Amino acid sequence: MDTDLESATRTELLRRAREQEVPGRSSMSKEELLDALTSDDQGHAASPDGMRGDGSRPVHSRVDAFHLLAEARSRGEMVLIPRMLTGNDRRVHVRETVREDHETRIATGDLEAREKFDKLAGSVFHFFRGTNLLFYRDLVGEDSRLPTVLALGDVHPGNFGVMPSSDNVPIFGVNDFDDAYYAPFTWDLKRGAVGFMLGAAEKSGHGPKKQRAIARRFVRGYVAGIASYAADGQEQTEQLRMDNAPPLIAELISSTLETTRADWLADMLDDAGRGFRNDEELVPVSSRREEFQEIVDRYVAENEVPVPERAGRMRVKDVAERRGAGTASLGLTRYFVLITGVNDDGTDDLLLEFKRARRSALAGLVPPSGYEVDGQGDRIRHAQRVHLVSGDVFYGSVDIDGQSFMVRERAPFRDDISLGSLSTEEWKQYAEICGRVLAHTHAMSDETGNVDYDVEPAILEAIGGRDLFVDDILRFAEEATERVRQDHEYFVADHELGAFRSVDVVYR
Repeated sequence: MDTDLESATRTELLRRAREQEVPGRSSMSKEELLDALTSDDQGHAASPDGMRGDGSRPVHSRVDAFHLLAEARSRGEMVLIPRMLTGNDRRVHVRETVREDHETRIATGDLEAREKFDKLAGSVFHFFRGTNLLFYRDLVGEDSRLPTVLALGDVHPGNFGVMPSSDNVPIFGVNDFDDAYYAPFTWDLKRGAVGFMLGAAEKSGHGPKKQRAIARRFVRGYVAGIASYAADGQEQTEQLRMDNAPPLIAELISSTLETTRADWLADMLDDAGRGFRNDEELVPVSSRREEFQEIVDRYVAENEVPVPERAGRMRVKDVAERRGAGTASLGLTRYFVLITGVNDDGTDDLLLEFKRARRSALAGLVPPSGYEVDGQGDRIRHAQRVHLVSGDVFYGSVDIDGQSFMVRERAPFRDDISLGSLSTEEWKQYAEICGRVLAHTHAMSDETGNVDYDVEPAILEAIGGRDLFVDDILRFAEEATERVRQDHEYFVADHELGAFRSVDVVYR
């Protein structure tokens, strides 16, 4: 072993790791960095540049091929798309897409990636949520003639919820912008309808007839919402708060206010309340406080964050790595950063989440539009600022060790609805509310987004006859739902055979 490495500080080891592009370096302890650098010297470490550990063979990628396919289909060419595949051809496509989508996490032997695959194997709904790329490759280049909006990119009943506004009060809206991208408005509707069908089936045991009825309410809620914004133009000022939300959502918002910030923080902090506890979900990395202070300072400056008085001087109190969170994002690096509040007793401290940003699943698959936003964290930040009226002021992005991270505030009143507790009628109500909320996010595409024409009347014109449009979306959703279930069976069979322990490499 290199004696210089043994005597080096963590900062020096991190610098060496950055130079050698050691994957996952920013979350490693000094001992882990030393091990990684040593194994890299011996030629065994995995590399994030698309090569195997020995640097001899590139990882197989179909990104460029699908980009060309999207362009061809958007021009109206008759081409073969993945959802036309059946049998063994479809099974191999599912396997290759999942491997490609998780290549870095598989190649680095990420334990949370293995946990994710186990989680996806155990649930069709989780499989749907965690394989966004697979879903959108089936839509490659589709609906190119239709109006473009800033799509959420991952619409399903679990991606709506309560979160803090700029005034630090709870509001309800879309709450996951990781895959947001400029795309035809129908892409969100198609994924959302499938999500509501699968969610209603798995969480409440509803059969096909009720699944369709729930999905219908979602689509009709969207259409009614678009028509409303086209008529009154109130989208720029609208927020769903406890005082104006439908009863189902007002009750959810009210329930989030039952826990005080002090009690909420106590569940994450040690007995003294000075730092994070250590358990299977939180791993304190207190030695990195100084490093994260620099990151926080840079994040505030780069994002021009209007720091509220309750955040004091944005002093970092402690840092922890958050593990085991999310479905699609499970295995991606996350940090919790505790910010010192105004009170000396720590009862009003703030919690910021830093989460590794990924390429959107829609990138390279949507019809070319010219509205794309560069950068992963920047794209996510842009979507949040477009989709929410006066949303979380801390929402932003920052680079850590050359990787893009999105930043947001965690709050005691950040929560989503318990899907399993909904009655059939409540499912329908919730689906309609979410459809209207989605319409609001799309309506903002030409207000604070990049779309340069009046979106709502264009969408209404494209919809045409509402009954036919709704039926078109529902027929697509029913076919797609069955396809997801079949894909899940293929995935489970391959997972049991160890298919996701390695990536596909190019041998020639």
